[in-house]
Amino acid sequence: MARIVVAEDDPKQAELLRSYLERDGHVVAVAHDGSVAIDEVRTRRPDLLILDVMMPRVDGLDVCRVIKAELPKTAVIMVTARVADDDQILGLDLGADDYVTKPYSIRQLMARVRAVLRRVGIDESTATTTIGGLHIDHGRCEVRIDGTAVELTPRELSILEALAVRPGRVMSRQQLLTEAAGFDHYALERTVDMHVVNLRRKIERDPAQPRYVLTVKGRGYKLAET
Repeated sequence: MARIVVAEDDPKQAELLRSYLERDGHVVAVAHDGSVAIDEVRTRRPDLLILDVMMPRVDGLDVCRVIKAELPKTAVIMVTARVADDDQILGLDLGADDYVTKPYSIRQLMARVRAVLRRVGIDESTATTTIGGLHIDHGRCEVRIDGTAVELTPRELSILEALAVRPGRVMSRQQLLTEAAGFDHYALERTVDMHVVNLRRKIERDPAQPRYVLTVKGRGYKLAET
């Protein structure tokens, strides 16, 4: 749906962002330093650059300055641990379209991505995941089973969406606490089990023999692929 470059020097964070963006149908390239980020944007001419300020070789602020001078139509979301107002003002003055401070939830950043893409004329609202009778509309935060709407709590929906990034991929309870929105640093892993039980009651025909949210013994949970 959109061409996006992710400039992030942390490989794990970069791949997490790639997974979520590709799930929503975007074409994603990743750069781990500022110099490569500039080359990728010049070559690919993306719709959006997600740019970490603290980048090796070329600082993210300098990357933003170069890109906005050469390709002003490329939207830029700056991501940084810097929280000082002066840093945010400088980033926006350089032409950044939005500014997100760490730590952030993935769902928060994805909401910012959707908002920026809408402003540049790209609508992401049709992003969906369908597995059998389970239909997840990510743009509208809606879930249906065999065509019938299901009311999920924000945490139940967040867990389901985290699993839906890559159906078939096993996620540990700790990964779900980290990647699903709404959980604080003090949440216990058994909290995930509680929400999964409630989620299954709502989306599974037989919660005792789940079809969609599957347990992988000793490892965690996964969403069925078909």
